[in-house]
Amino acid sequence: MKSNSKVLVILAFFSIYIIWGSTYLLNKIAVTELPPFMLASIRFLSAAILIFIIAKISGIKTSITRKQLLNCTIAGFLFLTFGNGVVVWALKFVDSGFAALEISAQPLVVLILMLILQGKKIQPMSIIGVILGSIGIYLLVSQKELIHQEDSIKGMLMIFAGMVSWSYGSIFVAKADLPANFFVNTGYQMLMGGLMLCIASISFGEEWIAIANWSTSIQLSMVGLIIFGSIVAFTSFNYLLRAVSPEKVATSTYVNPIIALLLGWFFLNEQITLQSIIAAAILLTGVFFINTKKKLVLFSRFKKQ
Repeated sequence: MKSNSKVLVILAFFSIYIIWGSTYLLNKIAVTELPPFMLASIRFLSAAILIFIIAKISGIKTSITRKQLLNCTIAGFLFLTFGNGVVVWALKFVDSGFAALEISAQPLVVLILMLILQGKKIQPMSIIGVILGSIGIYLLVSQKELIHQEDSIKGMLMIFAGMVSWSYGSIFVAKADLPANFFVNTGYQMLMGGLMLCIASISFGEEWIAIANWSTSIQLSMVGLIIFGSIVAFTSFNYLLRAVSPEKVATSTYVNPIIALLLGWFFLNEQITLQSIIAAAILLTGVFFINTKKKLVLFSRFKKQ
């Protein structure tokens, strides 16, 4: 059982590290033709429908309590309606790699929120990791090539707001009463988040474009966002929030920028400089220190026993 759990954790981290890193590219491609809140709404509602169909076929019970539905609604808003919706909107003004780079500050925000809300002490290894991560972030976002774009400041502020929302959501979900089945949990969060995004889209007067009028690249991007970015990766994310600590899950935002930068460079000709490469190396070192912290604690306890 322990061996199976370890494999699941590894696969789940692969999903949130690699697959989520690619969603920046997919969202950037899709938002060039589709309104942002409409895009996100269709993505999450479609994923929710597929999840419930799969659950029905597999005989998985989808009934939940009122409290669990309320918590799924709160989580859906924090993660998807606001946390993801405003980031997709911001991609109209900034490069996909830049968005991922800014969001890589999330582990620092998670640690600070846990300190403020839970009084949790920040361990030395985490402090070192955050410092290294912050240095890497600064090197990345201080590049003139990245920030001198029209309305980039507006996009940066909205991305920061979405990142704070996602960070608080990570802490909330870790202790909230949610459906025990991670697949069902994901389905309800996406259903509620998607419905709120739909309301937001209508409220902002977005024009809904028929699927038949989407280009092939947009259709393929949406398929990737729905199946891999939503169902696979988000289910993995919810699983990890219960299996490991929130600050460790947040380290995905250190790896995602590397993936986003490479994909943005390859498919969208977004620029990668020597400074970006150096910063990426520093960011990954920060990931090592944050991930190593818990292992060192567990190892010391084992030795005492």
